[in-house]
Amino acid sequence: MARRYAVVGGGIIGAAVARAISLFHQPAHVSVLEKEPTPGLHQTGRNSGVVHAGLYYTPGSAKARFARRGIGLLRAYCDEHGLTYDECGKVLVALTDQDRRRLADIEARAKANGVPGIRMLDADQIREIEPHVSGIAGLHSPTTAIVDFAAVARQMLEEAAEAGADVRTGVDVTGFREVAGEVHVSGRDAQAGAAQVLGAFDYVVICAGLHADRLARLAGDDEYPRIVPFRGEFAALRDDRRHLVNGLVYPVPDPRYPFLGVHLTKRVNGGVLIGPNAVLALAREGYGRGQIDIRELGRLAGWAGFRRFARKNWRTGVREVYGSVSRRAFVSAARRYVPELRLDDVVPAPAGVRAQAMDADGTLVDDFRVSRRGRILCVRNAPSPAATAALAIADDILTELHRE
Repeated sequence: MARRYAVVGGGIIGAAVARAISLFHQPAHVSVLEKEPTPGLHQTGRNSGVVHAGLYYTPGSAKARFARRGIGLLRAYCDEHGLTYDECGKVLVALTDQDRRRLADIEARAKANGVPGIRMLDADQIREIEPHVSGIAGLHSPTTAIVDFAAVARQMLEEAAEAGADVRTGVDVTGFREVAGEVHVSGRDAQAGAAQVLGAFDYVVICAGLHADRLARLAGDDEYPRIVPFRGEFAALRDDRRHLVNGLVYPVPDPRYPFLGVHLTKRVNGGVLIGPNAVLALAREGYGRGQIDIRELGRLAGWAGFRRFARKNWRTGVREVYGSVSRRAFVSAARRYVPELRLDDVVPAPAGVRAQAMDADGTLVDDFRVSRRGRILCVRNAPSPAATAALAIADDILTELHRE
């Protein structure tokens, strides 16, 4: 008898899980339950498209392992299905002696993680790769690539559907109940309108991104980690100024802060993004400054852990907010690396919202975290490089799901 699976969420992780079950775990019947009219509208479709090579990650961590394994699977997948996979390369640019010292540590991590072709650069060598970029030193990762993750997710769901999966959009899941060895999933279907039981399943995998904690709690999981949404705002180079960047130009990350800082990113369509900054979003899907969820803000304000995080990082927060309200400040941050960049070289680009998991004490959850409640597996945190590693993550999720 075929096992029945529900995958809640049609982003790239949910798509990869649905594909893996449909293709490799037959006999099975898979239902993908996606609340939006089209899958991949949130984090999957609102990111810079970078395939992260594993430069920063602690050797041996889940991030490092998933990134390196996932890259090989992703590249092969793109080749097989005719999807663009562009190894445009990435340069981390040091502006200070402190940056240069940090580069040495990143180089060591990258080599320990097996990132190929890594090499240190002096100022002249930076300009050989990126003629319009200025810095005192750099680290080059020639195999760092870019893809269209939304297109990858769509292809995965198409494969799943061809193998018999039922991809249901406009379905907002509102509850789970385990009855006699099966999970009854309830929710609202946009077509039917009223709340109803959406189906009974043998296993459920929750891949809900920005709503991961909310749905995990509905499944009986712990309250923490909670999701704190951070909006990343982008600008884009005008078409006639795209020549300023050949690939990916990144700052050297400061280990004291949780975000990378403003960088310049080539896109598979030929465009170049600048950003993102990182400001607290005022709603789970708060892509615009006017999108405000009062209950969400009240939840954060009343949480001692979040207040502790805010006190610790308020200086960074002030700087990010300034970059958000001042286009001049935002462009100035990028001009440190590309001195020719002018204010009128940029135009607005769509923002994204990052689902940042945070523990009860206000500590950011840095690595992947998955929990299980009976027949329900909850992806509680899937940070970058989750899109890069989606195919590898899906394999691990299925192994965990079937472990008795």
